[in-house]
Amino acid sequence: MVSHIVLFRPKPDLQPEARDRLVAAFTAALREIPHLLHARVGVRVTHGRPYEQMMGVNYAYAAVLEFADVDRLKAYLEHPVHDALGAAFFECLEDVLIYDYDMREGADALSRGFG
Repeated sequence: MVSHIVLFRPKPDLQPEARDRLVAAFTAALREIPHLLHARVGVRVTHGRPYEQMMGVNYAYAAVLEFADVDRLKAYLEHPVHDALGAAFFECLEDVLIYDYDMREGADALSRGFG
């Protein structure tokens, strides 16, 4: 499984109209682009753990989209409906990190080693 992970901070002066365009574009992408297995968006939770202090930037939101493989992720990213989502997303963001990962379950993932 491939996870498309997006950590983001909206612009502090984000206008409601821009936010509405982002929501509409994301809704259209979820509805119209095939191959997406799961899509989740969440708000960062802090609970006093030491690792929270290691974060140099607070990305208040995360989106995690899951695909069966890289080819399906590429098809999602190259779909014409994704163009509108990308434009709306970058209109609304102050900062973003976007990473793609080949994910494995549990201990099997660590057995592949690092490096």
